[in-house]
Amino acid sequence: MDREFLIDLFADFGPVTIRKMFSGYGISADGANFALALRAGLFLRADELTIPDFETEGSKPFQYSTRAKTVTVNSYWELPARLFDDSQELAQWARAALAAAQRAKVKQRPKGKKASKKVAPKKPVARKRPAKKAVRRVGKAKRAHR
Repeated sequence: MDREFLIDLFADFGPVTIRKMFSGYGISADGANFALALRAGLFLRADELTIPDFETEGSKPFQYSTRAKTVTVNSYWELPARLFDDSQELAQWARAALAAAQRAKVKQRPKGKKASKKVAPKKPVARKRPAKKAVRRVGKAKRAHR
């Protein structure tokens, strides 16, 4: 699948952003990635609300193999083949996939430290001054005797 084909495919859905990703393209709208176009096929974002629709259609989740095992990515499911010929229904599935991607974005934790702990901002640490070298003081009295 090339860029132009994907743009035409999602025309009834609306404008999409298509970026190179892995061995294909990531497809996004409104800042959320909702589809993957890879050598293995076209996959839409799914969650607990939309996975039953994919299962009803006989679709499978995205899988890839490593040297050690086969990994199943349950958040992306294969687009049912019949939707390539029905742009109106494809647009409905794409909207559902975008909604799933947006729900997943809301669930994500902020990066870095856990959000549940409130940590007071660190106070600047006072630096220790290097110890002054002992200055040899010669008393006035000794100087006066010279």
